[in-house]
Amino acid sequence: MKNSRRTFIKKSAIAVAGAMAFSAKSYANILGANDRVRVGVIGYSDRFKYTLLPCFLHHNKELNFELTALSDIWKIRREEGVQYVKEKSGYNVKPFRNNEELYDSKTVDAVIISTSDFQHALHTIEAAKAKCDAFVEKPFAETMEDNRAARKAVKESGIIVQIGSQRRSGANYRSAAKFIQSGKFGAITMVELTWNVNQPGRWRRPQLVAQLKEQDTDWKRFLMNRPFEPFDARKHLEYRLFWPYSSGMPGQWMSHQIDTVHWFSGLKHPRSVTANGGVYFWKDGRENWDTMTAVFDYGPSNDLTNGFQVVFGSRMHNGEERPTEIYFSNGGELNLITNKVTPNGGLSERHAQAMNMQPNLLDEAVLEDPSVQAASAAIMGGDLTTSNHMRNWLECVRSRKETNAPVEAGYEHSIACIMTTAASRTGHKATFDEARQEVMAGGKVFRY
Repeated sequence: MKNSRRTFIKKSAIAVAGAMAFSAKSYANILGANDRVRVGVIGYSDRFKYTLLPCFLHHNKELNFELTALSDIWKIRREEGVQYVKEKSGYNVKPFRNNEELYDSKTVDAVIISTSDFQHALHTIEAAKAKCDAFVEKPFAETMEDNRAARKAVKESGIIVQIGSQRRSGANYRSAAKFIQSGKFGAITMVELTWNVNQPGRWRRPQLVAQLKEQDTDWKRFLMNRPFEPFDARKHLEYRLFWPYSSGMPGQWMSHQIDTVHWFSGLKHPRSVTANGGVYFWKDGRENWDTMTAVFDYGPSNDLTNGFQVVFGSRMHNGEERPTEIYFSNGGELNLITNKVTPNGGLSERHAQAMNMQPNLLDEAVLEDPSVQAASAAIMGGDLTTSNHMRNWLECVRSRKETNAPVEAGYEHSIACIMTTAASRTGHKATFDEARQEVMAGGKVFRY
């Protein structure tokens, strides 16, 4: 009996030790569970240099992430990127001529993608195939073909994706979403969005264009799945001015603002979009408009709305970059510049009595603590909201939880942007075919 007891204890101890060893080994194999996570840079852009890198460096040491590799098809940018990252972070990142070489090196677990607008979805597919988590700049996709393929790749691979819609990590926007979704705001009846600048150099890179030589880059890799055309340094570096490499205003600016509409309302896309505009002022060879207005029709969404209209307006020849986002209900407005809820424009007692109705006025409320604005000074470069967004991605890479802006958020804002592009380029009202997941304009599937 004693021998049996000793044997049992011995076997139990061995079993427990084996289970513990197995658990530790299994845990260590989970990306980021207890080891350093290696991050690669896909595209050394101004966005990465001035915003994403500082935000990454604000959190990476605490969460045990490091930069190990950088891929850029242009030799000059690649060399400058390696030097700049070393200067700012101390990391000796290894340069790669293209993404295939980077992924084949097996030196990264995750990537930050900040390439040309039309490449984001395609580079996300590459990351998914390599089983690398990805922080992907917006717009997520500029065509539905790319949009569907990228979403499918992400879903099948199980990688953790954060779309660069940083409003979803902003304290004021999260407070606004909570307020509207609680029902306190009442049904959304209208949304006004604007984004105006007076910046002749916005999206222009004349000094860089003069430096770019075809032999120093890979033009075919730049084009990816776009129709072939002869090398053009402007389209390579000033892509935001040219379709089908970018939609311009919709992809760059509207994608941020329309994303909040989907987030707050719970709706996935508009029912229809019309658009009007043109190149009215900057006659510099650009194809994408410098002035535009787009009007969206959204359907009902449970109790949050019976349907509403969104108007987006943008101009590049007059204005300060202070995007306006105002949500209206019958009881007042929610203003994301002032970060306040007010009864402005709500149904007053005087007008309610004329219809034998009760007045409907919202109580005033502040969406966030003003100290949040001051806290942005703690971020050296970048901004507080993007810093929060980057941290959320890093934390989710470790926890394997869904990010604040998962792939579905990118898929949905891309539908709205592609509908806007279809309306602006064809002159027809754009709609969405739910069954086929296609944008329609003039009775046809919209293609570039």
